[in-house]
Amino acid sequence: MAGPMAHSRARRNPADGRAPVRRAAATVGTVFLLIGALGFVPGITSDYADLRLAGHQSGAQLFGLFQVSVLHNLLHLAFGVAGLALSRTVRLARAYLIGGGAVYLVLWLYGLAVDHGSAANVIPVNPADDLLHLALGAGMLALGVLARRDGDRR
Repeated sequence: MAGPMAHSRARRNPADGRAPVRRAAATVGTVFLLIGALGFVPGITSDYADLRLAGHQSGAQLFGLFQVSVLHNLLHLAFGVAGLALSRTVRLARAYLIGGGAVYLVLWLYGLAVDHGSAANVIPVNPADDLLHLALGAGMLALGVLARRDGDRR
């Protein structure tokens, strides 16, 4: 007698057989793609008419909080594509997460050091971006270091 439970156990989980670090890199990449795309959506990005190519003059804010520009959104999209491409192997996925985490920690330091109202704020970043970059950097590094290969504790 095959009830609903037997059927649900028979379904293949798409994550089966993929190392956790590969799933983490693909997930992070997907989130970056989504965020990059949302940066171009009026309504989700407030003050959309003030979106600029680059620089601190861009008045657009993703979710009304994170200052964005066309360059900022394109960087998120590129980081997302990289995450999906590099999630194909354990070695590349780990490199993406650790390297990307390091990049975001450097970006956090940049945000702390740069005058947010100056021409040096090219990306642009604001205090909310700075905190997010810290969290992303630490989170990506943690995922890259702690995600094990198929339960292997090495």
